[in-house]
Amino acid sequence: MDDEPAPPGPHEVERPSVLRAILGPFVFFGLLLLKFAKLAFIAVKGIKFFGTAASMVVSIGAYTIIFGFPFALGFVLLLLVHELGHAIQLWREGIAAGAPVFIPFLGAAIAMKEAPHDAAMEARVGIAGPILGSLGALAVHGLAIATDSELLLALAFTAYFLNLFNLVPVSPLDGGRIAAALSPSLWLLGIVLLAGLFLLSPNPVLFIIVILGGLDSWRRYRSRGENAEYYESVSPAFRGWLATTWLGLVVALVLLMDASHVARPV
Repeated sequence: MDDEPAPPGPHEVERPSVLRAILGPFVFFGLLLLKFAKLAFIAVKGIKFFGTAASMVVSIGAYTIIFGFPFALGFVLLLLVHELGHAIQLWREGIAAGAPVFIPFLGAAIAMKEAPHDAAMEARVGIAGPILGSLGALAVHGLAIATDSELLLALAFTAYFLNLFNLVPVSPLDGGRIAAALSPSLWLLGIVLLAGLFLLSPNPVLFIIVILGGLDSWRRYRSRGENAEYYESVSPAFRGWLATTWLGLVVALVLLMDASHVARPV
């Protein structure tokens, strides 16, 4: 027992404790700043992804309030698939664009940093979203059948409707961009269709789309003569392919909506 080391004196214990208490916060904040600097550097490089992710989170939160989290998450992911169709085609066309931004109850959008060279390019970008979005909805539909999931079936139905609605020929909807390469006169038809849809099912979101879409379509229709070459440079062969694809999508989406519709008891 005599060989047992003596306990440290009070000064030996006190000094490390005081140093730790004084220097500890400085070391902690120093490491925190270093970590923050690394994260900031990564954030600057990935700022587009951050903006997209943040707007997705906000949209999921907004839709969750009404539809619940599982449906909200699936719906926003299907919106992302639709927007990726536009993003991929923009990349193929060599058009600089921003990252997708999600707007609760209004969908999502990608801002082009430069204008398309002609109406054909605009139409290719426009139709790419509904094509990939419809394929995404079809995949969810197949999964719903395989798993007998009403949630997935509801998501597929909603995505079909979303892509169909986007094919209405009103600028700046995808259908409006497609109509630019077919005939700008279709914008007037689109305005009538949207107005009729609003009268059948009035709601604030549709009202905003009718007003903004109608004004933008009318503006573009009136100024089409100033950019005649933009619209007239489209080849007849491309117009034929575009019209066939557009109408084919409309018919297919209507049929798929009917196939995925689940009747609810009144």
